[in-house]
Amino acid sequence: MDYADPMQRLVEALKRLPGIGAKSAQRLAFAILHQPREEALALAAAVQEVKDRIRLCSLCCHITDVDPCRFCSDETRDRSLICVVEEPNNLLAVEKTREYRGIYHVLHGSLSPLRGVGPEELKITPLLSRIQSGGVREVILATNPTVEGEQTAVYLSRLLKPLGVMTSRIAIGIPVGSEIEYTDEVTMSKALEGRREF
Repeated sequence: MDYADPMQRLVEALKRLPGIGAKSAQRLAFAILHQPREEALALAAAVQEVKDRIRLCSLCCHITDVDPCRFCSDETRDRSLICVVEEPNNLLAVEKTREYRGIYHVLHGSLSPLRGVGPEELKITPLLSRIQSGGVREVILATNPTVEGEQTAVYLSRLLKPLGVMTSRIAIGIPVGSEIEYTDEVTMSKALEGRREF
């Protein structure tokens, strides 16, 4: 469809976002068009502020507007324990449990040779530097339970082993609230492998 140029540019810009197809981009563009001017400008200002102010923490590579981030600067956290996650939103998922009191490291992706993502594209070097500086007793590999996440965990465990730090992997298995009959073979296998005494 032919829209006025500004509308077409907005639709095209929205289509470049992950998970947004042509129809969703059109719906969002019209929603923005019909918003009160102040709300649309607030959205634009929020996008600009994110691009201007958000950067990576110099210690853990989490996204932040202050350096070091609030997790790294929190003196009550156990600095001998590092939880490694793929993306910033994974860190927030761990944090929501309110169970973990260590610090974090964000890789910003996972190894994926098919997509051309090798170790040099990930934030692995800063992690190794933190461990080599001493004081770390355990690294928890909390990468996603995907082929890429598993490859990344195995790669990291091989890198960390010579450094003499304990390396653990998060448990993987059947989600709470689901039923065993609908569980695939790989998930069931991982659940059995990760069983513990009751």
